[in-house]
Amino acid sequence: MARQGEKRERRPQQQEEQIIEKLISVRRVTKVVKGGKNMRFSALVVVGDGKGRVGYASGKAREVPDAVKKAAEKAKKRMIRVSLKEGRTIRHDVRARVGAGLVFLRTAQAGTGVIAGGPMRAVFEALGVQDIVSKSVGSGNYHNMVRATFAALQSIIPPKQVAAKLGKKLTDILARRYTDTKSREISEDGATQS
Repeated sequence: MARQGEKRERRPQQQEEQIIEKLISVRRVTKVVKGGKNMRFSALVVVGDGKGRVGYASGKAREVPDAVKKAAEKAKKRMIRVSLKEGRTIRHDVRARVGAGLVFLRTAQAGTGVIAGGPMRAVFEALGVQDIVSKSVGSGNYHNMVRATFAALQSIIPPKQVAAKLGKKLTDILARRYTDTKSREISEDGATQS
């Protein structure tokens, strides 16, 4: 029985070792009080398991390592699951706006790579996305860009939900998608041959 208890203790440690942490920004912030100024550091961190789960948070402390640690612990508690297509890209194109930040995410073919900049790249690397095309328009604020990216990722609808809404089987929806792409390829080939 003690051995089973030991195994239970080891599993969370192994899961924590596999979590990817990406530090996006560290800022020095000050609070003006009666006696002067209190200086602290604010850190924005993204964490993920590289297999479809990702989270973000910000932490504040007097030292940078403490702020990063606080943010990482918060982010681990707030992780969300994102439905990925073939484990490498998102299911469909999405866009989201948070404040003045507007984000566009598009699916990509295998071998495209992660076409994203700054904080969005960190989110996709922590998530485990290998092929995606993204664009950020408007605000360059890291917090707004990360929040908009998460809003876009949360708006991705997995095929199971689509099947449930339409009252159809999952295989019918996936089969239809497969036949649509095949017929499109055939029509393109026919157009190029003639």
